[in-house]
Amino acid sequence: MSETPSVEKVVYLLTPRGFCAGVVRAIDIVELALEVYGPPIYVRREIVHNRHVVEDLSGRGAVFVEELDEVPVNSRVVYSAHGVAPTVREDAKRRNLQVVDATCPLVTKVHREAIQFASTNGTILLIGHRGSDEVIGTMGQAPRHTIVISSLEEAESVSVPDPDNVFYLTQTTLSLDETEQVVSVLKRRFPKIQGPPAQDICYATENRQQAVKHVAPWCDLMLVVGSQNSSNSQRLVEVGKNAGMPGYLVDNERDIQDEWLTGARSVAVTAGASAPEMLVQQVVAYLWRRGFTRVEEVEAVEEDVVFPLPAELAAHESLLTTIANA
Repeated sequence: MSETPSVEKVVYLLTPRGFCAGVVRAIDIVELALEVYGPPIYVRREIVHNRHVVEDLSGRGAVFVEELDEVPVNSRVVYSAHGVAPTVREDAKRRNLQVVDATCPLVTKVHREAIQFASTNGTILLIGHRGSDEVIGTMGQAPRHTIVISSLEEAESVSVPDPDNVFYLTQTTLSLDETEQVVSVLKRRFPKIQGPPAQDICYATENRQQAVKHVAPWCDLMLVVGSQNSSNSQRLVEVGKNAGMPGYLVDNERDIQDEWLTGARSVAVTAGASAPEMLVQQVVAYLWRRGFTRVEEVEAVEEDVVFPLPAELAAHESLLTTIANA
């Protein structure tokens, strides 16, 4: 009797994955601030939503705080990539804090749109996850004019003072498909509603979601590397499930349960925009030890976006680079 031939198990490693330009910039800012000014460097909230990044920076002298009243007067503080409300900036001035702003430029774009829309005295419907750092920061730009919409049900039921003077904005890390559904409801209910000139969902979020959709037809399972409080990582899991590919969010390879792999012959691996590549490679190594010995890179789209550092650190970066290369 002939033996049944074994079926090769494959890992499809999605590209793009992991750090986006805003995350790279935010981490670089903290690292450079530590090198230029020395520790401690205080950081309001998690610089990016990834436990491993925060623990690494903490070990190098970054001190993470929830609010500015935990920061000693006259100290140096970094704002996280998710942005802050104007009230936070005012508090920093009162405490004479030296601020380095690591807000992602794409989040800053949404803040500017909120201020512009609020100047018309209209209502801003902010599509996003209520209570998230980014949504809190965006709502803070125009709190009296902003209503958060977190579901289709809320889009169907929300009421506004003037239906003819309504705008919408979105959190940058949402599911494109679900956001389009919410926007469609708002446009039906408020035919004169206006949105931003270009979508607020960031390029990295869109690209990673498109990569997931690309491989969903031929993958049995997906593992997304990212922390539980990472919105864009959570959305990748949702996008995969909506495309028929079950998936799990893992902080690292220790979170993987072997029963997930039972019967699977092809596993897609990706990472949220704040997850380090080191953790991805550890997941791939874990899968290799369990028989997934072929790894194929699948590139859905090429990314080449880079955001400049704040002016106060850019000059120091050039100087440190010159010294290092001397």
